[in-house]
Order: sequence, then C-alpha cells, then structure tokens
Amino acid sequence: MDRYQRQTMLPEIGPQGQQKLAQARVLVVGAGGLGATLLPQLAGAGVGFLRVCDDDRVEVHNLHRQTLFTMQDVGQPKAVAARRALNALNPECEVEAVDIRLSGSSLDHALRDMDIVVDAADNFAITWLLSDACFSRGLPLISASVLGRQGYVGGFCAGAPSYRALFPQLPSSAANCSTAGVMGPAVATLGALQAQMTLSVLLGLEPSPLGCMVNCDFVNWRFGQFRFDGAPEPTEAIIPFLDAQMLTAEDCIVELRSVEEAPVSVAAQAQRILPAELAAWQPPASGRIVLVCASGIRAGRAAQQLKERGYRDLALVAADYIPGE
Repeated sequence: MDRYQRQTMLPEIGPQGQQKLAQARVLVVGAGGLGATLLPQLAGAGVGFLRVCDDDRVEVHNLHRQTLFTMQDVGQPKAVAARRALNALNPECEVEAVDIRLSGSSLDHALRDMDIVVDAADNFAITWLLSDACFSRGLPLISASVLGRQGYVGGFCAGAPSYRALFPQLPSSAANCSTAGVMGPAVATLGALQAQMTLSVLLGLEPSPLGCMVNCDFVNWRFGQFRFDGAPEPTEAIIPFLDAQMLTAEDCIVELRSVEEAPVSVAAQAQRILPAELAAWQPPASGRIVLVCASGIRAGRAAQQLKERGYRDLALVAADYIPGE
C-alpha cells in the first residue's frame, strides 16, 4: 500500500497535493518539545526537505515531552538525533541537521531556499527575529508557544500580519519551560497544530491558517481561535535583535546585567549600566546604541526609555541566546 494513501484519498490533497509536499522545503527552528511532535508529522506526511536548526543537546529531563528521542540519544545534538529518527521514519524525506543556535548572523543561511518557516523555539527573541525576516521576504511563519498547560499557535506573514502586529510589546517576563515547567501533552498538542497549519499552507488549503490564532487552555479546558487578518503593522521603526557577530567597533554597547550575573559581557568595549542607572546616563550624540541583557526583556524596556528621550538608532542583544554563550 502506498505510504501516503490515507491522506491522498482526501479530495483536497490527492496525488497533486502529495507532489506539492514532496517538493516542499521547510525550516524548523527548534527540535525540542514542539519540534519533537511536529517534525515526525511533517516527515510522515511526505514533506520533501526539512532543515532542522537547534544547537541544544538531548538531556534526560527532556524525555518526558520530547518523545522523538530515547535514552540512547542523551548527550547527542538534538538536530542530529532528530535527523536520525526522521530518516528511520521516512527515508524519502531529506533532513538537514543544523547544529547551531539561530541568530541574526546565521539567519540568511537558515532561510535560504525555504518555502515556509516553523518557529518551534518558543523564545520571543527568536520569534521576533524570524517574523521580521519572514515578513520582509514574504515567507509564511507558523509559530507556537506553550507554558504549563496553556499555549497558542498562529500563522503569520506572507500576506498575513506579522507577529509584531499581534504582539507589539515584549512579554512581561521571560518565563519558559525550564523555569516554570510544562506538561508533555500540552506541548504535543501545540506541535501537532503547528504541523497541521504547515501542511495546510503548503497544500494551499482554505481558509488559510495564515492570519489565524488558536488558543489551547488545558487548565480550564477552553479552546478557541480568532482571525487577525486586519491587524495593523507597527508604525514605529523596528528595533532589531543582534548577536555578538553583528556588533561593530563603532557601537555603543550597554551591558544591563551586573558583574555577578554576567562577569564577561558580549564585547570588550561594553559599558556596564544597570537599568536603575539608565535615566541618569547620557548616551553619545550619534551612533548605534546596543542594549544587552539575558533574555531581551530588560534591553527592550531600556530601549523604550531611550526612545522616549529621542534616541532612534537602537538594537537589542539577548545574551542567553547568542551561539557559544
């Protein structure tokens, strides 16, 4: 029996749709909890090429939710272990393992020749980075986030509003699965929804998931969706996220972390100015000001303060997410 018979018998797919999937090229950023569910769904459906980008390694505490991996994978790069598992699942799917952390300087390579981007990193700095890049390139973006027993998944860009249109402000905290916990089935549900949205975009099914947000609340057992097709894009200039490779000698780099938190900053010329000291600080009259913190939240707040003082040439660095940090 043909591997894809159960889906090609659907009139909205058929042999023509299966051929579309075979020719599709998908970037998946993150091979953790979300990726562990969506990746085998995409490979199983017959997506022809998957580029998996993740610099993390499999740890024992991942296995309760990242069921793509086994005890034999502990200590291995997640992208490499994912490629091995997906090759065993469907040899017809070509998988490229990219064992690096996505950042501004590696973005162009990661996006090269892709048809759609799946954001499974569950990190707002990476989501904004991907959304900005996908919006400018006209690439669809499927992004999800989950914490505890709640989460959401949405389709952005490529004719739909960007992530910034729906979430113009930084989150109030940097809580994530590592700090606040998460249940495996909640993650798997959101990952499966990402896979379904991705396949629907690749197949051109209507209504499109681009411009649609689905919320899942496993605390109160409430599920809902809404469309945001008309959400306006922010009118203010975008403050980009950078990494250490994108800094220059002319940048005014402001390290917002204390010496105790970050004994070594991202650059030797960084000035250490704590958030409480920012109001009294006099920035240079010209040049780019780069604000550095762990997650990007303090840097974003500092950037807002400086914008209110008339400074516009600003950038952010989320130091916890710099490759090699």
